[in-house]
Amino acid sequence: MKQLILGGSRSGKSSLAEQRASESGLAVTYIATATAGDGEMAARIAQHRARRPAHWNIVEEPLRLANTLRQHAAPERCLLVDCLTLWLTNLLCANDEALFQRERAAFLEVLPSLPGRIILVSNEVGMGIVPLGELSRRFSDEAGWLNQEAARICEHVTLMVAGLPYPLKT
Repeated sequence: MKQLILGGSRSGKSSLAEQRASESGLAVTYIATATAGDGEMAARIAQHRARRPAHWNIVEEPLRLANTLRQHAAPERCLLVDCLTLWLTNLLCANDEALFQRERAAFLEVLPSLPGRIILVSNEVGMGIVPLGELSRRFSDEAGWLNQEAARICEHVTLMVAGLPYPLKT
């Protein structure tokens, strides 16, 4: 089963994903895509680490998500990816269009065939004003397209708003 949990900043999407992973009864591998580029992001990462169970396997992978999913997916395992939009940011900021296109395509190609339970966390960023600046607009567009593709592939999609889950696809 594959599920996508969308929401804005501090909507509760990561907490819900962690709860669902814990409740799966499967061995959990947490795939973290964030990088600590500054003190504030390091604090966010530390907060996530403190919340996770010690027995979960942790894999940090900022760019090559498809390969990591392929390596770790198994029928008796739950993979929790937190989050797709940080991964997207890492790819866009790498300033390598070929890398971006290759990794995005590889992710969307491998996702449908992965065994086990897959939980994807992603930010819903397209509900506000159109961002200023070319990179910000590209990020918003790419995140929207990525979320649409992931939602099409996943059996379950949930939107988190103010800590409340709204099922969109069940």
